[in-house]
Amino acid sequence: MSSLKNKRQRAILITVLAVVLLAGVVLLGFILDEEKIATHLDNRNSPPSLEHLFGTDWLGRDMFTRTMMGLSLSMGVGLAGALGSTMIAAFLGMIAATMGRAADAIVSWLIDLFLSVPHLVTLILISFSLGGGAKGIIVGIALTHWPSLSRVIRAEMMQIRSAEYVQVSRRMGRPGWWIAAKHIFPHILPQLLVGFLLMFPHAILHEAAVTFLGMGLSPHQPAIGIILSESMKYLSSGLWWLAFFPGLSLLFAVRLFDVIGGNLRLFTDPSKTHEE
Repeated sequence: MSSLKNKRQRAILITVLAVVLLAGVVLLGFILDEEKIATHLDNRNSPPSLEHLFGTDWLGRDMFTRTMMGLSLSMGVGLAGALGSTMIAAFLGMIAATMGRAADAIVSWLIDLFLSVPHLVTLILISFSLGGGAKGIIVGIALTHWPSLSRVIRAEMMQIRSAEYVQVSRRMGRPGWWIAAKHIFPHILPQLLVGFLLMFPHAILHEAAVTFLGMGLSPHQPAIGIILSESMKYLSSGLWWLAFFPGLSLLFAVRLFDVIGGNLRLFTDPSKTHEE
């Protein structure tokens, strides 16, 4: 019992620390002086130092400021895309569980169809067809990242709808949408939250990947994908910090989201807690 309590306390501490660090990144993205990402040719290609923690690029722009702003932008895009994808997953899961066998068969077919195609490829196609930019990336993420979560939500709803209190409501003549809203949805809310948090890092990485390929955010925006793409042609000149620190920061932010989602899953799934 003491061991379980210590695990939960440690998980809470790590989760709070991860949230604080991510909040700090977002805050830095808003409060850092934009003058630091202006062109300063007299200070270009400077290696990391106390004045410029991540060094400067070929135009003299401070890489720490660009990286923090890029992470904030990527997190904003990931937030919008993951939120849209979570809403789609919840909607389709509820339809599959409450609207009969025909609806369930259609939703299952849609899930299998989208899972059969790598969603990064679909994301690129959607983003390209919408002209790229933040809108194309957000819509692409929302339309491609829902299948796995939708399958989990559907399975969870199938179990809940067979519960006795749900059967009583159905025999009392309650409509399907009422049962879904009052009985089913409150029980799947923790799964939706965990799914959303675990989807977040995938959304951020895929946004960076599509932007890196030139079909995402505008080159004028300080996005991580743009920073990494631009730095590739300078690596052979020994300017390693242009890609190293932005890439490491991106992986660090993604890992923090994974930690938060994993710990939250421990709190919402008691059996998982005992397994750990």
